[in-house]
Amino acid sequence: MRWAVWALGLVLMGASLTGQAGQQNPPSSPPAATATAPAPPTPGVEVSPTDQSPVRALSGETGYMDPAAMKQLLHKVWLAEYRVNDLLTQVHPERWKMADAARTSFTKTLTTLRGQMDSLEQWRAQYEKRPDNIYLGYETYVAINTALPRLEGIARDVSRFENPSLGAQFSQAGNQLFDLQQTLQPFLSFLLRNQDQILSATQSNLASCQNQLSYAMRGRTEAAKPMKNVLPEFKGRRRSKSK
Repeated sequence: MRWAVWALGLVLMGASLTGQAGQQNPPSSPPAATATAPAPPTPGVEVSPTDQSPVRALSGETGYMDPAAMKQLLHKVWLAEYRVNDLLTQVHPERWKMADAARTSFTKTLTTLRGQMDSLEQWRAQYEKRPDNIYLGYETYVAINTALPRLEGIARDVSRFENPSLGAQFSQAGNQLFDLQQTLQPFLSFLLRNQDQILSATQSNLASCQNQLSYAMRGRTEAAKPMKNVLPEFKGRRRSKSK
């Protein structure tokens, strides 16, 4: 039984290393087929073609982005953030001719947007260090998506109450963030799709290994033997019940 567990560990380790190699080092083209024929499956065990084909992240797939391009994209996001924060310093709602309730509401919107921009920068900085991390990429995408509606509202109010030119600059910065978000989305889809393929291949390899082990161990295990009922032996001093 020990050799069977050792074989299962080798198969699982091979599946994990295959998935990691497909993520970290995507080849430019599919590998050429070798002349060596695949080993025949164990009699009585059916192995689907997907179980024998390792998953590889090809650089030509839709949405793939090399690390240099991703770093450039995230730098553009940083430039857009800097532009928005700079424009926010030029907004002076205390000078506007508007009701106090509307001014208070706009001031809260400004404060919220500043916090959202800070949150976006935190996620962006982490994602820049780990561009293959799906979670950090998702949080960066969501942070941009959260800030865009308030940025649009501020651009509209600034154009109305302060300066149309300043409002147009807010709109331009928002459009830049939106375009960058749309560029990021295909790469995140690529990472999710590749991760799902790796998980599917690992599960298929595990199922195949379990089937092969079950076939190999057939007839080698002893049948369960019934055990006699044995009364437990009590050790210690018995105490009489107090009257």
